[in-house]
Amino acid sequence: MATAMRSVKGMVALVTGGASGLGRATAERLVQQGASAVVLDLPTSEGTAVAKELGKHCAFAPADVTSEEDVLAALALTRQRFGHLDVVVNCAGIGIALKTYNVRMNKAHGLHHFERVIRVNLLGTFNVIRLSVGEMIRNEPEDGHRGVIVNTASVAAFDGQVGQAAYSASKGGIVGMTLPIARDLASVGIRVITIAPGLFATPLLGELPEKVQSFLTRQVPFPSRLGHPSEFAHLVQSVVENPMLNGEVVRLDGALRMQP
Repeated sequence: MATAMRSVKGMVALVTGGASGLGRATAERLVQQGASAVVLDLPTSEGTAVAKELGKHCAFAPADVTSEEDVLAALALTRQRFGHLDVVVNCAGIGIALKTYNVRMNKAHGLHHFERVIRVNLLGTFNVIRLSVGEMIRNEPEDGHRGVIVNTASVAAFDGQVGQAAYSASKGGIVGMTLPIARDLASVGIRVITIAPGLFATPLLGELPEKVQSFLTRQVPFPSRLGHPSEFAHLVQSVVENPMLNGEVVRLDGALRMQP
């Protein structure tokens, strides 16, 4: 007998990095589609304003994804406000642009810079996953399903550019752990999927000069533009609602393959 498609309506999601960019768009869409969302972001973020804007089906959890204490507090808030947890969307991340060795300045890549990107992007993602599972396994299985975890990698995991050693390593790590974690959690009915976005109109990309943004846009075959955060959010919903998607990395990039 065919398994019916699921709906995000009535689900509860925890969205890291949810105060801006891809995370905010995801929280907005989930709430619009009838879900509840907890926006997890730094205390200095716009999380309070975002939660207020999205209304009673949204709450803000000020937290650092690398902190076990902070993430456990965010999960406790989720349970207190909405009763359970069905979906985790990991969007929190940072990026830097530093060459492995700057010949002109005779200076090596700062190890602390590399470590910070790995810590936030990779360790932070795993920290949220491992702790969220403890919450999801409380759920009564629905056709065997207890929850869905959606991670955010990047095309840089495959096509890293000059200066992206740290960022590409962190996103490559997320890609690499997708399948083993999906296998780890299969027995308890939790799916794990990673989205690898291309060039999206987010605050991180917005920090680049307009000339650079225009150049990057022209590299996307079709549609030849930056992705809209709402398109990422749409894919998140599709992933959550399709029960057969598991252990996979999905590129969302307009056929972009970055050249050196």
